[in-house]
Amino acid sequence: MSSFLRPAEAGDDPLAAPTTTPTTTGTATTDPPLGRIPTQYRPVSSYLAIAPPVSVVIPAMNEAENLPYVFKTLPEWIHEVVLVDGNSTDDTVRVAKELWPDVRIVRQRGKGKGDALITGFAACTGEIIVMVDADGSADGSEIVSYVSALVSGADFAKGSRFANGGGTDDMTPVRRLGNRVLTALVNAKFGARYTDLCYGYNAFWKRCLDEIALDCAGFEVETLMNIRVVKAGLRVQEIPSHEFDRIHGTSNLRAVRDGLRVLRVILRERGSRRERRRATARGALGARGALRGGQALGGGQALGGGGQALSARPGR
Repeated sequence: MSSFLRPAEAGDDPLAAPTTTPTTTGTATTDPPLGRIPTQYRPVSSYLAIAPPVSVVIPAMNEAENLPYVFKTLPEWIHEVVLVDGNSTDDTVRVAKELWPDVRIVRQRGKGKGDALITGFAACTGEIIVMVDADGSADGSEIVSYVSALVSGADFAKGSRFANGGGTDDMTPVRRLGNRVLTALVNAKFGARYTDLCYGYNAFWKRCLDEIALDCAGFEVETLMNIRVVKAGLRVQEIPSHEFDRIHGTSNLRAVRDGLRVLRVILRERGSRRERRRATARGALGARGALRGGQALGGGQALGGGGQALSARPGR
């Protein structure tokens, strides 16, 4: 069994106080390591307890009416909620604090969902990060499935509305067609086996951020993550997920505009992959050429010695 999980037992809590150990001179206090407590576990279900702290990142802008539906589904055992506020003009921040008093509010300085997520990821203190939309379309009770996949060996748990057991109430025929085409394109170009591409409900180990180096600001961030985890050789497991309708307000997503941005990301990442292959090939050829040149130089030095002797003859 993984060192990160075990069968749940009542009273387990990875956020417990420092432990004390009797010694010959009294007692010694041991503080838990910063960021994780590997010897203590927190129950996340009736059959599973985990050690790694879990951070939930929620990018939000003017979502005060939807937050009650989001927060009521979040499990109590999560380590922290990081809400990235995109300069809301409504009561988003106040409502979040009322619903989850310990919520961490991070102000977004840039614009776009990608920028908000990158900001939120940087603020997380947990070892596992879960991405949840603020429109009420995601069911927080599914988080346990994502976390279970990660502590069982996956690096990246990717939500899918089209995996067996998943579904969606909030996708127009145009968006469904576009998602299917873009998913097939990524699978063909990068060797992935995804059933869903443009979905924002994902979870991963925080250490994976060093491997994927996110650098985009818009809705295409989800596609970029899905491509780069494959390029980095990380272990990906799809998690069936159900997407519900947005409860209040309208989405900032625009099918054609954002679909084109996703396509540009795919083409750019494909081009960078091809360039890396060429650079690797050039490096290998250069190394072989240097080796051959070195061997030839060794022979040339012997000939050069003879050449000096011959060139000295006319001066006699």
